[in-house]
Amino acid sequence: MTEEYLRQLGFETYADPNAFGKGAAYEVSWRYRHTHAAQDGAVLYAEHPLSIPRCRLSTLPAPLDQRDVLADISLDDDAGLQAAVTGFFAAHQGVGAVLKANTSSAFRPFRRKE
Repeated sequence: MTEEYLRQLGFETYADPNAFGKGAAYEVSWRYRHTHAAQDGAVLYAEHPLSIPRCRLSTLPAPLDQRDVLADISLDDDAGLQAAVTGFFAAHQGVGAVLKANTSSAFRPFRRKE
């Protein structure tokens, strides 16, 4: 999977909004969020954990339980990923509203004027 392919499917890099620093580039990121919510409000995340050649889709940004994983797809299976994304939106009444762009807060240390 490439950056271009993930963008074509509607994914953007996802960084924890409570974490410091800016979002990571596609080349180094391993968590993505779809730019649109489903009609019922569900949000789709894609994760490529710990350099394992698999992509997991979930409604949670970091699923810890296998029961929270909607699909587990090989990184080489572009058609499988597209089918899983299409299936997710079909199961949730279609594509809904655009989500606010994901940004994380920048770390700004306190500086004392002397």
